[in-house]
Amino acid sequence: MTLSAMLTGLVMAATAYPALLPVAIIIGTFILEDAATILVGVMAADGTVPAAIGLSSLYAGIVLGDFGLYSLGRLTVSHDWVRRYVSHQRLDPFRDLLQRQLIVAVISTRFLPGARLPTYLACGLFHVPFGRFAFSVVVATAMWTTLLFGIAYTFGAYTTDWLGVLRWPASLLILVVILVVARLAARRGRLPGKGSDQ
Repeated sequence: MTLSAMLTGLVMAATAYPALLPVAIIIGTFILEDAATILVGVMAADGTVPAAIGLSSLYAGIVLGDFGLYSLGRLTVSHDWVRRYVSHQRLDPFRDLLQRQLIVAVISTRFLPGARLPTYLACGLFHVPFGRFAFSVVVATAMWTTLLFGIAYTFGAYTTDWLGVLRWPASLLILVVILVVARLAARRGRLPGKGSDQ
């Protein structure tokens, strides 16, 4: 069973039990965050999931997951060998940059697949103040999740009659396109010599 099939099955099954629906959506964000957002957005357009419950559950799950990554970093740095490594002077520029540009770093990770895990772990490892981190996560989550949910909701609303059951594979295709474009943009930004005067 694939992760996306597990996610879809979990949320679809929970629609029969309205009290469990928010819990299923929150768990779904731990499985595949963006896929859960798209799935819930399309289901909200159908009326299968109330939009307010769906969106608030997505916010809660994503923020809790991000806090978990930060906490994992804080927990990891409690080991002596990790603390020695993190305290090394070679990491000072990264630590300083993360402290100075925290909001930009956290918001950027929402749009760059694969960047969230190392960035949020680093925030915990480098003891970024939790209040600043939490504020940045809430802002980034509100921006990205609302945007993605809105796109999925609009897609679902306009394609119910037009695509029928094909709308679910089309939703998955949209997610793949978003992830591929973001990945290509991230790679392009890391090319050697990019942004240097030639």
